[in-house]
Amino acid sequence: MKLGYNTGYWSSRPPAGVTEAVAEAERLGFESIWTAEAYGSDCLTPLAWWGASTTRVKLGTNILQMAARTPAATAMAAITLDHLSGGRFVLGLGASGPQVVEGWHGQAYPRPLARTREYVAIVRAILARERPVEFDGEFFHLPHRGGTGLGKPLKSTVHPLRPDLPIHLAAEGPKNVALAAEIADGWLPMFFSPSSDAFYRAALAEGFGRRGAPRTPENFDVNAAVPVAIHDDVEQAADRIRPSLALYIGGMGARNVNFHRDVFARMGYEETCERVQELYLGGRKQDAAAAIPTALVEDVALVGPPAKIRDDLARWRETVVTTLLVTGDAATLRAIADIVS
Repeated sequence: MKLGYNTGYWSSRPPAGVTEAVAEAERLGFESIWTAEAYGSDCLTPLAWWGASTTRVKLGTNILQMAARTPAATAMAAITLDHLSGGRFVLGLGASGPQVVEGWHGQAYPRPLARTREYVAIVRAILARERPVEFDGEFFHLPHRGGTGLGKPLKSTVHPLRPDLPIHLAAEGPKNVALAAEIADGWLPMFFSPSSDAFYRAALAEGFGRRGAPRTPENFDVNAAVPVAIHDDVEQAADRIRPSLALYIGGMGARNVNFHRDVFARMGYEETCERVQELYLGGRKQDAAAAIPTALVEDVALVGPPAKIRDDLARWRETVVTTLLVTGDAATLRAIADIVS
C-alpha cells in the first residue's frame, strides 16, 4: 500500500513543521503530498511553495474548490504547476458544501453533480488544446452569453506539459463516487471505512460501466485521507481523533445538510450522529467529542500502538484504496512508514 502526506487545513496561521514533514515524506519514498482549502488559506500557493523543495513526489490538491475559480482559471493553474513541477501535479477537485459555496464564494450550490460534469469537461478541453474552447452548457458558457458580445473562443497560449494531466474528484455519496469513476482519474474519499468497501465498490463499478469512462478499476487511483494516532493506549490515541470527527459530524454543514454526517449514518452510527450534532451545535464541543465511540474512530482511522495499527492495516489492504494519505509531523510520517513497510 502506497503512502501520501496530507498537509491538511490551516488553522489561524500556517501549520508548524510542514516544511520538515514534506522533506521527510520525500526522503521516505511517499508517493505524494496534498494541500487543502476551506475559507482561509488556498491550496495552490502552499503546494507550489512546499513542492518547490521536492523533486519526486506528486503534488496534489485535496481539494481545490470548484466554486472558487472558473474552469479556465483552474486549468491555467494546473498547466502552470505541472510545468513547474516537471509533470508531478494532480488536480483534485471538489464541490464543497452549500454553506461555503453560497456563503463564502457567493455562488449557487444546487445540482453539484451536473456542475461538476461541465466543469471537468471544460478543464479537459483546455488541457487537450485541440481547438479554441467553446462550451454551451446549463451552468457554463464559453464565450459568455451577452456582455459586450466581443468574447471569442480561445486556446491556451501555453502548451500543457501533459494534456492528460490526472483529475481526481472528492466524493462521499454514491452518486458522486460513481461520477468520479465515470469522468475522473481518481477518487479522494475523506472518511473511508473498510467496512463500507462493498458499498463503494458498487458505486465505482456503476461509474466505470458508463460510456467514456477514462479509467478502469485497475488504473484508477483511490487516495484516502486516513487519520493516524500512534500511542500505546488506544483510548488516548482515539482521543486525538475525536475532536476532528465531532467537528465534521456535528458542525461541518447545516443541521439538515451535512454530507460528512451522512457518511457515518450510512455506516450504522445514526444515533451517535444525532447526539454529536445536538451537542456540537449546542456549543458543547467537548461533550460532542466524548460522545464518539472508539469503534467509530477505529472504523475510519488507525489508532493505537504500532503492532495494532499493523494488524488493522490488513483490512485496508483488501479495499479499493490504493494510497493512504496521512497527516502529522515528520516523526509520525517515519512511524507510519515503518509500520506499513
